[in-house]
Amino acid sequence: MDNSTFHNPAQDKHKALTMRGISLSSFTQNFLGHAPDWYKSTIIGFLLINPLLLALLGPFVTGWIIVLQFIFTLAMALKCYPLQPGGLLAFEAVLMGLATPDTIRDEIFSNFPVILLLMFMVAGVYFMKELLLFIFTKILLKVRSKPLLSFLFSIVSAVLSAFLDALTVTAVVISVGVGFYSIYHRVASGKQFLDDHEHSEDESIQDLHRSDLDQFRGFLRNLLMHAAVGTALGGVCTTVGEPQNLLIASTMGWEFMDFLYRMAPVTVPVLIVGLITCVTLEYVKKFGYGFQLPPRVRDILEDFDRHETEHRTDRDRARLVAQAIAAIFLVFALAYHVAEVGIIGLTIIVIQTAFNGIVEEHKLGHAFEEAMPFTALLVVFFGIVAVIHEQHLFSPVIEYVLALPANIQPGMFYIANGVLSAISDNVFVATVYIGEVENAFLSQSISRESFELLAVAINTGTNIPSVATPNGQAAFLFLLTSSLAPLIRLSYMRMVIMALPYTVMMGITGWIGVHYLL
Repeated sequence: MDNSTFHNPAQDKHKALTMRGISLSSFTQNFLGHAPDWYKSTIIGFLLINPLLLALLGPFVTGWIIVLQFIFTLAMALKCYPLQPGGLLAFEAVLMGLATPDTIRDEIFSNFPVILLLMFMVAGVYFMKELLLFIFTKILLKVRSKPLLSFLFSIVSAVLSAFLDALTVTAVVISVGVGFYSIYHRVASGKQFLDDHEHSEDESIQDLHRSDLDQFRGFLRNLLMHAAVGTALGGVCTTVGEPQNLLIASTMGWEFMDFLYRMAPVTVPVLIVGLITCVTLEYVKKFGYGFQLPPRVRDILEDFDRHETEHRTDRDRARLVAQAIAAIFLVFALAYHVAEVGIIGLTIIVIQTAFNGIVEEHKLGHAFEEAMPFTALLVVFFGIVAVIHEQHLFSPVIEYVLALPANIQPGMFYIANGVLSAISDNVFVATVYIGEVENAFLSQSISRESFELLAVAINTGTNIPSVATPNGQAAFLFLLTSSLAPLIRLSYMRMVIMALPYTVMMGITGWIGVHYLL
């Protein structure tokens, strides 16, 4: 008999088992990529247990559990980008009937200006990075006092956010942070300023620079957190500061100055306390603050500044002028709200690329790399918000607060909005609450005076205590999931810890303002 045609069933069975084993192992390795095995097992466990929870506990409790599971994926953002595990949870929630595609679509459409902003404004800021790095390098090198520098980052972010947009300001700060980090990382790796370099890899860092690099990471974390909190300090003050502000102002019929005046008894004390907290943290060096700029890093940044000045050509200066013109247009266009923020962002993309000679498609594409993953994550987040909406997860809280005596309702609304905004999204919470309160007013359950007090409580409650976690404010979540966060080791829990003193001081001050000063 020819051995080549001999059929061995046992051998075939072993081969089949081996192939099944390889296939299973390959799927396991591919699932969520390089995430730790325990994290992969946890996500699989969530997906398997959720249908059982729905059958045993019902949609309300299961909805809250899925919200907490999604928060877990955000907390583990440095282990695995939340888009994939969070997206699987949102997809499963739709399959289980906890939300519908139509509700998700409605959430997306109602937040479409935010999506446009992320798609185009962040890319517009990317093309402004030369100008931003030029300005902030001068500031960083001139101001040697860390408390003063932190104060400047916070107050400038607050002022810009009051008249522009918190996400835009955050995009600027992220761009500056990446610029500083890449300059030092390139030199610490033994390269020159103009050499190509991958600043996400530390293998080439020379031993002499490793301790300085850790110190520099802490320094950048401090500045970015002060700036992020600054966006909340300023964003709460005006109708254009945050998306929900404009919604509340429209519901109440308040113009820009009306809104500013009515919020002032709460927002002004909070701004003062927030800035005092900023400076104090740098002096006491607690909660992860107090990192100084290492002397060797300062020397490298000074060398970079001199190098740029000496080698700046006429074309380079022309680019800076074009970017400055685009920046001036951006400020006035946003301040007067001549169009949706995203459309303004697209306009500055066109202006800067046209006058700076950037016409190749692949060069344009790099500008969108930072924002698009976060945009996708935000749409997934709207899926979780749809679960909250359809299962009425916040309704018991709203009903409880409206049943309280009128004199303590504003303070309780402030607390309830703050807690729920830290868990969910402050825009969604404000939308739900102002709608319920408006219905109570239209049904004559509350007076016009109470309606106005509750509107102030809702606006300040969704803006101030929500700094507690990255969930509450899109600017915080954008920072957490940016390319800069892993570079400077800014994790979810580190962000929560660094925000804690701000949350306590600003949160208490805001409650005092709502309860006693209105």
